[in-house]
Amino acid sequence: MIRKNTRALKIGNIQIGGGAPIAVQSMTNTKTDDVVASVAQINALAAAGCDIVRLAVPDMEAAHALKQIKNKVNVPLIADIHFDYRLALAAMESGIDALRLNPGNIGDEDRVKTVVKEAKRRHIPIRIGVNAGSLDKVLLEKYGRATPEAMVESAMQHIKILEKLDFYDTKISLKAHDVPLTIAAYQLISETVDYPLHLGITEAGTVNSGIIKSSVGIGALLAQGIGDTFRISLTGDPVVEVKVANQILKSLGLKEYGPTMISCPTCGRCNINLAEIALQVENKLSTIQKPISVAVMGCVVNGPGEAREADVGIAGGKGEGLIFRKGQIIRKVPEHSLVNELFSEIDNILEED
Repeated sequence: MIRKNTRALKIGNIQIGGGAPIAVQSMTNTKTDDVVASVAQINALAAAGCDIVRLAVPDMEAAHALKQIKNKVNVPLIADIHFDYRLALAAMESGIDALRLNPGNIGDEDRVKTVVKEAKRRHIPIRIGVNAGSLDKVLLEKYGRATPEAMVESAMQHIKILEKLDFYDTKISLKAHDVPLTIAAYQLISETVDYPLHLGITEAGTVNSGIIKSSVGIGALLAQGIGDTFRISLTGDPVVEVKVANQILKSLGLKEYGPTMISCPTCGRCNINLAEIALQVENKLSTIQKPISVAVMGCVVNGPGEAREADVGIAGGKGEGLIFRKGQIIRKVPEHSLVNELFSEIDNILEED
């Protein structure tokens, strides 16, 4: 795929846009002024493959806590600010790496100038975030409802405020819970500006429904070359967001991220408990970090042949199965030994690497 050429900016040590790898983001759901809990969650997110973490800053206690948090973690941090420009100033004083802030929502022109001047001095980027559910009433009256055009116009209003102040270290998000609306809005803004884009399906839902909506929406945009960073928004543990995000990138060939498991849907030819075996393999693979491809196939018809590109795999027989590597059969083993024999072969491969 050919990625849209966007201008580059830096969030800490992570480049966004300009052809840089697509960065995975998430957001803590701890109270930011609970430094111990926030640090623990940020470190868990980083261990799962998160590149940048955002924190809510609803008050001064949270803004001041950012300094302690910043000193205890190794990933760039973004402060999420709404309405109070003083929180943005305090967050920057605490050493934050970027702001999520809409300049039109933090007060009069002097307050905006004060924040932007400090952001420029400290080289702190600002993300403008437009949500379909909170568009200005004037825009809703103009367009009749939340449309891609209304969302882009809202973003451009904020962008023009920053550009008037000679500030261009900006990235943009245009989120909705409606997938087609989100896709159309990002397509339109991508044709309109060259600022880097932060993708997301907002309020996507729980793990079950949210993963599907986010994967469809964000995956469709990434496949078109649109997007420089993104967050999967799920109700629940943010570590799951990061794992899903990395799986999306891996499925599009945009990132190597741990093992890849291939398993067939089964049919009447299958004579082993493939569903149980596949779950065991998947669970054991979760402890491996290296990019290895593993196939779990129900029969010899769809085993070594269809999964010949897998590093290693299982092909089921009747109460037994074959262990194969790169399409070549290595040995036949009883069903109850298939998982252990498979991982014995995986261990050999990892040692060879």
